[in-house]
Amino acid sequence: MKSMTGFGRAKLEINNRIYLVELKSVNHKYTDISIKLPRTLSYLEEDIKKKISNSISRGKVDVFINYENYSNQGKQIVINKDLAKLYIEEFKKIAKENNLKMKDIPVTEITKLPDVLSLKTVEDEEQITKEVMQVLDSAIQNFINMRSMEGNKIKEDLINRIENINEKVSKISECSTGLISEYVVKLNERIKDILKTNVVDESRLALETVIYADKCSVEEEITRLNSHILQFKKLLEEQGAIGKKIDFLIQEMNRETNTIGSKSGSLEITNLVIDIKTILEDIREQIQNIE
Repeated sequence: MKSMTGFGRAKLEINNRIYLVELKSVNHKYTDISIKLPRTLSYLEEDIKKKISNSISRGKVDVFINYENYSNQGKQIVINKDLAKLYIEEFKKIAKENNLKMKDIPVTEITKLPDVLSLKTVEDEEQITKEVMQVLDSAIQNFINMRSMEGNKIKEDLINRIENINEKVSKISECSTGLISEYVVKLNERIKDILKTNVVDESRLALETVIYADKCSVEEEITRLNSHILQFKKLLEEQGAIGKKIDFLIQEMNRETNTIGSKSGSLEITNLVIDIKTILEDIREQIQNIE
């Protein structure tokens, strides 16, 4: 089980080239990947997104990539000689028009003029791609490790909560077993009290008992709840994305619990139903963090 929230970071320094990759994610219904990277690496955006999407199933992921190149490899100094000559010609004209003596201008001063000197870098895209993917793999692994650690904490919490529900469902089953016997005794006493007689029509009493038993029976709901609890535990052990499956299962458990509450004629069962619904709501909030 993995949480949808996580953070991963990795750095690589090689041949005076420095790469820094950071990934962080929060909850989201689907997979949403946003990438911010230098313009020089923009051609890698789709490959980066594909690699990340292959590693996660859900979550909003923000990816930050920084790249600095202090290497001399692929760098060229370019002097715009035509522009430099144009500057010199213009200086000579100004000197002549204003009767100024023209001295030789140092070359270093000419190179300081706008657009005369420029530095171009021709990147080895194949090598850069290899190095970016290398550091990205490390960042993704750190990212997944953190999501797994968070997922294990959530899993422990969910196991405790579902066991609590299981105990309360068992108590409901015990309480419901004695309801019919109690009803028969109360109905028998009430008939005797109203009719002022000790003679009770057993066939009529049996009919009323059957009607009541059918109306308040929660055996089917308890059976389905127990089945859902078992499915819940199995899902917690599955690999991959299980958040949506558990969310659906919680809806079904909530529906069965509501039915038990509507049939209940016992205050004790009603209180147990309220407890279960409260725990289910806590579980629903918790599973919003599951991938």
